[in-house]
Amino acid sequence: MKLDLREKLSSSILVGDGAMGTYLYQIGFPVGISYEELNLSQPEIIERVHREYYEAGARFIETNTYSANRERLSKFGLEAEVEQINRAGVEIARRAVGRDAYVIGSVGSIRAGKRKNIRTSQIEADFVQQIEVLTGSDVDGILLETFYDLDEILLALQITRKFSSLPVICQLAMEDVGRTSDGILVSEAFEQLIAAGADVVGFNCRTGPNGIMRVLEKTSVPGQFPISVFPNAGIPDYVDGRYQYVSTPAYFAESAMRFADLGARVIGGCCGTTPAHIKAMAEALKHYTPSVSGEVRDIRVTISEPTHSPAVKQPESDELSIIELVKKRHTVIVELDPPRDLDITKFMTGASALKAAHADAITMADNSLAVTRMSNLALGTLIKDKLGIRPLIHIACRDRNLIGTQSHLMGLDALGIDHVLAVTGDPAKFGDLPGSSSVYDLTSFEIIRMIKQLNEGTAFSGKPLKQKAKFIVGAAFNPNVKHLDKAILRLERKLKAGADYIMTQPVYDPMIMERVHEMTKHLDVPIFIGIMPLATGRNAEYLHNEVPGIQLSEEVRNRMSGLEKEEGRQMGIQIAKELLDVAMPLFNGIYLITPFLNYEMSVDLTNYVWEKAPFHS
Repeated sequence: MKLDLREKLSSSILVGDGAMGTYLYQIGFPVGISYEELNLSQPEIIERVHREYYEAGARFIETNTYSANRERLSKFGLEAEVEQINRAGVEIARRAVGRDAYVIGSVGSIRAGKRKNIRTSQIEADFVQQIEVLTGSDVDGILLETFYDLDEILLALQITRKFSSLPVICQLAMEDVGRTSDGILVSEAFEQLIAAGADVVGFNCRTGPNGIMRVLEKTSVPGQFPISVFPNAGIPDYVDGRYQYVSTPAYFAESAMRFADLGARVIGGCCGTTPAHIKAMAEALKHYTPSVSGEVRDIRVTISEPTHSPAVKQPESDELSIIELVKKRHTVIVELDPPRDLDITKFMTGASALKAAHADAITMADNSLAVTRMSNLALGTLIKDKLGIRPLIHIACRDRNLIGTQSHLMGLDALGIDHVLAVTGDPAKFGDLPGSSSVYDLTSFEIIRMIKQLNEGTAFSGKPLKQKAKFIVGAAFNPNVKHLDKAILRLERKLKAGADYIMTQPVYDPMIMERVHEMTKHLDVPIFIGIMPLATGRNAEYLHNEVPGIQLSEEVRNRMSGLEKEEGRQMGIQIAKELLDVAMPLFNGIYLITPFLNYEMSVDLTNYVWEKAPFHS
C-alpha cells in the first residue's frame, strides 16, 4: 500500500535523508566519477547508504538519481544509460526501506553552473526522458532539487505534471540574498511554483542552516503550505587534499527545531551531512508538535550608528613596512570585505573611517568562502591612491593557474601594492558559482616561494626578470585546532618557504592566545592575532558551527546567546575589547576582522587599541 505524502505532511514533520555524493566521497569513492552510475555497478553500496539513513531516522529517502540526466551522464559516456540508471535508483531505494518510508525520485538542475548555455529545448528533452522513467516507477513523489533559476524549475515541474499527479517537492538553491539567480524574489518564486502545482516548496544546498534560515525568515509562504529544508553541513574546508565539513550533528539537531518552528515540514541534509546528522535531527524532532500560528519573528540584524571617541593621533608611517612598524609598536590591520555588487560606496566610506581611526593597513580577502566579490586588486589601488591607506591583498590558490598567479603578482608590483597574504582559498564548488573550477595549481607554500623569487628578480619558471619586486608576504595560521603543535609545524614550513609575518584566524579564547604566544616564541616573525567582533547570537553560532577554522569558547557562545540587533553588537564589541586586553601584552600585531561590512565596529576597536597603547616616538 502506497503511503500518502500529502496527508502525512498535513499533520507531521518528516525527517529527510542526508547527502549521497559527499557521503560516498567520505567513505572512499573519489571525486570525478558518476555516483549515479553506481546504481548499476555497485548497487549494494547505494542500498547500504539508503539503509543507514533509514536506520538513523529518515523517512523521506531520495533516489540516487540527482544527476541521472543525459547532459550530466554524457560527461562519463553514459548518456545511453539514463533509463537504466534511473530505474535502478528507484528499485535500490525501495529495496532498502520497503514500504516503511517515502521513496522520492530526485531530479537535479541541468542548467546550473557551467551549463547555462544549453538550449531550453535540449533541457526539456532531458527532463522528459528522466522524469518519465521516475514517475513510471515505484516512487511516492518527485523532488526537484538544487535549482538556481525559476524558469528551469518551472519547466521541470510542468513536465512532471504532464506525466503524473504524484506529490512534487520544489527546492531552490541560494544564499541569504532572498532572490533566485535570475533575480526573482523567493516569495514570488514560491507563489509561481505553488500556482504551477508544487506540493512542497523549499531550499537545499549552497549554504548551511544559518543561510537557509535567514532566507526563510524573509520569505512569506501562503497559509500553512509545507516547506522543506536540506542545508549543507556548513562550509567545507580543504585540508591535505580532502574536503572536510565543519557542522556537527548537535548543531543540526538544534537547527532542526528552529526550522520546525519556522514552518518546515520536511527537514533533511545536503552536502556534507551524514547518517549521524540525520540521527541527531530525528531524535530532536521525535516529540515535536507543529505550531499552528505560522508566526515568524523578524530577527534580522540592524546596527545603529555608534558614536566614536577621538583616536589618539599617530604619525604617518607610509615609508615603513608592516614588519618594521610592528617591531616598534602595536600595529593594526583591519579586514574589510570587497562588495558583492558594483556599488563601492559603503566600502570606501568604511575604508575612509578606518583611515581616520589610524588603522595601519586595510586587508581584503580574495573571494573568501568562494563567493564572488569585486577584485581586491582594484579596491586596493583605489584606497591606496584615493585615501592614502596601505592595502594588504590576499592571494588565493583557488582561482588562478601558475600563469595567472604570476601575472597577478606582477600587476600588483607595478601598482605599488607590496603587502600580500598567501592563502589556499575555499573550494569553488561550494561558493556562489558552483559550476566553476578550483584551480589549485599552487599550494600556499608555493605561492610564498613564487613571491620570494619575484623579490630576487626571478620568475617562477626560473627566467630572470629585469628588476626585483619588493613584496612583504604573510602566511595564514589557524590556532583553533586540537593539535596546536602540529599546526605550528605546518606554519614553520610556511616560514621556511619565505613568509615574513603571520595572520591568524579569529581567536575567541584567551587561553588559546596565551598558548599561541608561548608556543611561537621561537619564531622570528611577527604574529597578527585575529579578533572579529560578533554581531548577534546567531552570528556566533554560525561561525562556530558552519565556518571552517573558527571555534568559539563556551563562555563567548553563552554570553552572545539570544542577543540580536544593538544588544548583540554591544556585547560583541565588549567581548572583542576583553580579547584585546589579553592579546595586546602578548602580540604587537592586531588583526581586526569586520563583520558584514559594519566598519563602525572595527573603528571602535581600533580606537580602543590606541587608547590602551598610544604611540610613543
